[in-house]
Amino acid sequence: MAKEFSQKKNENFSEWFTEIIKKAELADIRYNVKGFLVFQPWSVLCMEKMYHLYEKALQRKGHKPYFFPTVIPEKNFKLESEHVKGFSPEVFWVTHGGSKKLEEKLALRPTSETAFYQMFSLWIRSWKDLPFKTYQRANIFRYETKATRPFLRSREFYWIECHCAHASEKDAFNQVKEDMRTTKEVMHDLFGLPFMFFKRPQWDKFAGAVNTYAADVLNPDGKVVQQPSTHMLGTGFSKSFDVKFSDKDEKEKYCYITCYGPAISRIFASVMIVHADDKGLVFPWNIAPLHIIIVPIGNEKELVKKASLLKEKLQNTGFDVDIDLDDSRTPGEKFYSWELKGVPLRIELGKRELQNKELTLFRRDLNKKEKIKEAELIKYINNFSKNYDLNLIKKADKLFENSITDALTIKQIMEAMENGKIARCGFCSVDKKGEKCAEVVEKETGATVRGTLLEKEEPKGKFNKCVICGKPADEIVYIARQY
Repeated sequence: MAKEFSQKKNENFSEWFTEIIKKAELADIRYNVKGFLVFQPWSVLCMEKMYHLYEKALQRKGHKPYFFPTVIPEKNFKLESEHVKGFSPEVFWVTHGGSKKLEEKLALRPTSETAFYQMFSLWIRSWKDLPFKTYQRANIFRYETKATRPFLRSREFYWIECHCAHASEKDAFNQVKEDMRTTKEVMHDLFGLPFMFFKRPQWDKFAGAVNTYAADVLNPDGKVVQQPSTHMLGTGFSKSFDVKFSDKDEKEKYCYITCYGPAISRIFASVMIVHADDKGLVFPWNIAPLHIIIVPIGNEKELVKKASLLKEKLQNTGFDVDIDLDDSRTPGEKFYSWELKGVPLRIELGKRELQNKELTLFRRDLNKKEKIKEAELIKYINNFSKNYDLNLIKKADKLFENSITDALTIKQIMEAMENGKIARCGFCSVDKKGEKCAEVVEKETGATVRGTLLEKEEPKGKFNKCVICGKPADEIVYIARQY
């Protein structure tokens, strides 16, 4: 029988993470370009379902799908000064076509604002065209200089990016709020990931944005992973790319633009991290690569035939099902393998089950076995599939219980980080004038100022002074270590 993990998730997260990627065959890092990896079927099958659910949610809300080119002309980047300054260090440049040097460098897209808005200027003419809501699913490229980590931080990752144009600032902010709701509806309610939404400090906003709002998912080790962010871009890009419309009074105005970016490959990392245990992966039902695995206990013809009939019946009902007929492994090894891969439901089928017309079921959410009559199978699975994800969400939501602690000194921030907590502190400012205090936090604790809650908290009482400089606090901020 295969050995259990050599590392425990809550004792040595880093080693556990590496081990589960390899053992569950999620990705192969041996591709010979640093920072790029080969996604293997077990992760791809899950991410395809994640894409489907996210895209359906966006389409219900009026977003139309596009496919844009992977390359962007250098001149597009130069049109928006903050954007080019923010992204130029991360750009992969295409300089040659064959042996011929190109007249203008082309960027492998690190993000697509400068591609979309060039076309917006051609497509948008009247207030009747607004809101103009688009999205694409794409892979993007960034020359990440920090240490790369499969799924969490790499030089190519897979995402959805939404770009929308609006008639007013109010309409644009309503889109930002809709993006936040979409994050909850999909990432939490379907993928089972708890998060906190923060308004990022000005020094940590998206390059070219007026404001950035981002979801941080908490890992069991206390670090956070930034997940979907949504950005108020104002009219900066509109002015750079001449994105205008004629209003009802036939006056020409610049559009207010927003963008939103759920990174599917990164969200997959949080799905792994949040739900898995020391036995392996635990996939939510909605996005499990395989819903049900049938394991015959033996290779007798009657068992194999019954397993095949069960598979066909379940597939016709709409479930993703397979049979493990590998003769080279013992039943115990098979059980371990499918628990490692996080399949929600295992059906064990032996001679006793066949004789009694019953089935032994193993639930991955509760890690326990149940016996049911074969005739009750479809009804059982229909109920099981509805409750399965609710169990995972309930368990995951507990990550944030008692995870936030108040800190009044730099020492208390450090203690919070060492204990895997998020620190809540009084802070002088999340505008540029507070950046020096944020640098002190990062240098002394290895943590970053994540931002403020969307509903402003008044820095009264013990939070009335900045935790770093001691000046009157304008904000209450949250501080955490990140991946």
